[in-house]
Amino acid sequence: MKKKVLAVLLSAAMVLSLAACGGAKETATAAVDAAQDTVADAASDVADAAEEAAEVVEDAAEAVEDFGTGEIKIWVADAVVDFTNDQVGKFMETNPQYAGYTVTVEPVGEGDAAGNMITDVQGGADIYAFAQDQIARLVTAGALEEVAPENVDAVKSQNDAGAVGAATVGSTLYAYPLTSDNGYFLYYDKSVVSDPSTLEGILADCEAAGKSFYMEINSGWYQTAFFFATGCDLSYETDDQGNFTKANVTYASDNGLVAFKKMIELNESKAFQNGSAIGEATNCAAIVDGTWDSGAAQDLFGDNYACAKLPTFKGADGKDYQMSGFGGFKLLGVKPQDDELKLMVCDALAAYLSSEEVQLARYNEVGWGPSNLNAQQSDAVKADVALSALAEQLAFTIPQGQYPGDYWALATSLGDSVRSGEYKSSSSDDDLMKALQDFQDTCISYAQ
Repeated sequence: MKKKVLAVLLSAAMVLSLAACGGAKETATAAVDAAQDTVADAASDVADAAEEAAEVVEDAAEAVEDFGTGEIKIWVADAVVDFTNDQVGKFMETNPQYAGYTVTVEPVGEGDAAGNMITDVQGGADIYAFAQDQIARLVTAGALEEVAPENVDAVKSQNDAGAVGAATVGSTLYAYPLTSDNGYFLYYDKSVVSDPSTLEGILADCEAAGKSFYMEINSGWYQTAFFFATGCDLSYETDDQGNFTKANVTYASDNGLVAFKKMIELNESKAFQNGSAIGEATNCAAIVDGTWDSGAAQDLFGDNYACAKLPTFKGADGKDYQMSGFGGFKLLGVKPQDDELKLMVCDALAAYLSSEEVQLARYNEVGWGPSNLNAQQSDAVKADVALSALAEQLAFTIPQGQYPGDYWALATSLGDSVRSGEYKSSSSDDDLMKALQDFQDTCISYAQ
């Protein structure tokens, strides 16, 4: 605009100079009039632009005022703090109406977030990542707000069914899925294990090579691989407040006996070692573990690194069973807010942090497996051998729902009884069935 005005004035000056040197008076007068008109127009344009700029500033101020001001605290695992900060920055840049809020990202892992929230809901994070098995406790404690109604359909249609189920209590969606990568499968050394498809074959190869096969059978998470394989049920129903209302347990059954016997048989193999952390394994040729240990597995096995779904096993009844187990998920929750405007902003931010775009970026940054269906189909995710093995295994697993805290200690005790030799292949069916009945009755009592 300044250049336009300057040019007009220079032109007028030249015309006047010519007129002074004998040019036509009429020409000079017309040029001056034209210059004055142009200056007036330019001044008007400047005024209009200033008015428009003022309106933009006013609109922005009103938008910020409309959504309020405040502080938002986010808890995520230490490994994704920097990533989350970057994503929050992008969100705020594209949503200037939320400029009245200051967002702080703090390192609190998914395993600790629920306990911290339940202890002090008021002092806890406004948005936080947590493992799906904690959702019932969080709902009961009043630490989770329902997913905003306008986001429910998108969450349900864009994420896999297991993740959506894990984010649901009763009939209510309480969280935004982040990942579908918290399950277990088989890592193995392909120079030792020739065929990872059967448990018997894996153990035979490990025994022949003097190598070890690792699985944590005294864990309520891993031992379900046997019981769910034979068709046993171990699940709990909850109401919308997260209270346990019913236990569905069928371990004390013919199917349960087949599973229990196979777990005992595995324990008696000379190749077997109890454990699930490859970083702590020695002389290992195969291990049941998760994606979080993929780097350690690659380091251990080197060029012989390989992954597969869990194997089948042959039961005492002569039938073949595909090992199953739990599938797990990371979820993003929003804390209830007294300030409805702040709640609206928290929901918008949580929806963004769990979106297809951010899930895929998170995979590329730290390797977390997405729950978003489109992100799962990206070339990068499909080329990841560990995630591919997990994806294949998840087709045979049961999404981990809500379980009482006492269940995990009870399952450890059952596994420890096998590890100590209290139950062995020579034990009678009656003794084994009694152990399963005691286990089942205790599980049921947790929901009474």
